[in-house]
Amino acid sequence: MTDGDGFRLKDIDPGDTLNLKSEDKPRAKEALAAGIQALASLQDMLYAQDRWGMLLIFQAMDAAGKDSAIKHVMSGVNPQGVEVYSFKSPSPRIWTTITSGGA
Repeated sequence: MTDGDGFRLKDIDPGDTLNLKSEDKPRAKEALAAGIQALASLQDMLYAQDRWGMLLIFQAMDAAGKDSAIKHVMSGVNPQGVEVYSFKSPSPRIWTTITSGGA
């Protein structure tokens, strides 16, 4: 785990699928289960420290399956420790700021 100083959202490939293809459904289910378990563990650690948090962003076009993805990914966390916000697309100026790592 790092303090996040080197993290830049623009460096993350939104199309990364962990090299999983549609025919790899069993491997994808295993990866999802492992991710859910890791997320639950991290939530417990972060809650106990009461200092840090996690930000999960689900971005896709309407009807792209965000609700199902959120349902699966968040199935292992304690809902009392979760805040959910829905928002519209950022303006071009805000998007440029976000992706360039500016403040």
